[in-house]
Amino acid sequence: LPHLPHLTPRRIPTVMTDLFVFRNTTVEPLFGSEGVRCSGYGDISDLGEETAACVWAYTLPVGCDIGAQIREADSYIDRLRLVLDRIGPARMCYLFTLACPYVLPVESGSGALRAAVARYDAALYAFAAARPNVRVLDFASFLGRYACGERIDWRHWFLARTAVSPRLQSDFRHWFAAERRAALMQRRKCLVLDLDNTLWGGVLGEEGPEGIRIGGDYPGNAYLLFQQGIRELARTGVILAVCSKNNEADVLEVWERNPELVLRRDDFAARRINWRDKAGNIRELAAELNIGLDSMVFVDDNPAERELVRRMVPEVAVPDFPEQPYRLPEFLRDMADRYFRIYALTAEDRTKTEQYRANAARAEAARGYADFGDYLRSLGMVLTIRRADDFTRPRVAQMTQKTNQFNLTTLRCSEDDIRAMAGDKNDLCLCGKLVDKFGDNGIVAVVAGRQQGDVLDLTLWLMSCRVLKRGMEDAMMDTVVAE
Repeated sequence: LPHLPHLTPRRIPTVMTDLFVFRNTTVEPLFGSEGVRCSGYGDISDLGEETAACVWAYTLPVGCDIGAQIREADSYIDRLRLVLDRIGPARMCYLFTLACPYVLPVESGSGALRAAVARYDAALYAFAAARPNVRVLDFASFLGRYACGERIDWRHWFLARTAVSPRLQSDFRHWFAAERRAALMQRRKCLVLDLDNTLWGGVLGEEGPEGIRIGGDYPGNAYLLFQQGIRELARTGVILAVCSKNNEADVLEVWERNPELVLRRDDFAARRINWRDKAGNIRELAAELNIGLDSMVFVDDNPAERELVRRMVPEVAVPDFPEQPYRLPEFLRDMADRYFRIYALTAEDRTKTEQYRANAARAEAARGYADFGDYLRSLGMVLTIRRADDFTRPRVAQMTQKTNQFNLTTLRCSEDDIRAMAGDKNDLCLCGKLVDKFGDNGIVAVVAGRQQGDVLDLTLWLMSCRVLKRGMEDAMMDTVVAE
């Protein structure tokens, strides 16, 4: 691969850099100036073509004439359509839903303004559905967290036409960075959970399977809602694991017998239920699941256990657990927003727990074979290699964003980048899907390159760590050579 050392990988930023902001008010206090350039007020002649991504950050006009506000909001849709047509598919575009910093509440029974805002937001989502490089970010919900007096600072509005208060700068930057990570499919993979006083109230060893508090009245109903939320995270592709100081037989019994539990044995891809230190157990879980420690989040009600994990495995994220169960819904929402937000799910995301549980079964089966070749043959593997297309493009782009360890160039690609690679006759973009007797691994390998004369310059080659040492890398290379 003689050309690989000359590549300069393009890393997608997770902070606000190299942005062009289309705006109709002053937004510099929110975005800052480093790596950010703004249009003139309402100007769409300059497209900021030298920047890597753009933001459409229009807000509803500040004023007292609701009719004028409605007409202005409707006019933004045509302006935005023109901008997107001129930009084309070359750059990522983030579109903010329409926020209303100040509206005079005169005619409370009229829904005309709400209808205009709904038309605007619906147009944004329609643009995103038709253009793979467009993402909609719910700026209105962000601003809705604050009272009117917090959203707008009238001194800054009258002096500098700043519609959103500069005091929200820090909150805004955290929100925007998290939204961009979600849009680029960058999030943590695994949630590691304690059990006693974390997933249920009480200590199992002291109160027995029937005595723990889950469901019914408070605090059991708080733990029930918490488990329901975690199950929803698992549905979106978050891997669940258990790390608990308990007798494993007691935990298996409560999973089997207690009818109120939402999360049961099969919901967890791996578990460490013993009396050893949790930092060591978490390292073992990472090794078993074949994921990095920096892709894990650990939740435990015990502050001493949290501090141990923070010190011994600092790569793991350890949020503070609430002291009172009634704060669990707020904690769940903050944790999901901070670590697990994702813009859109792929088919592989929906089956993630099953994939990792099947991988554990493969590892267990391998221990029964003296010869590794015999083990591989026993799996009945079927590999399908195909060119990336409309069906596989989201997953291929997601893999370039998430795969670090076995990624030869760490080139980060959007769906539009993959479309360009797969659409040019001089380009090659292959993806491989592996199925065996334990289940479907999904798309787990990508190879892309560009033909230059009689040379194929491989610009991208990555594989999921779940399928290494199974011959798939050889099959991918054989296919590249054949092509």
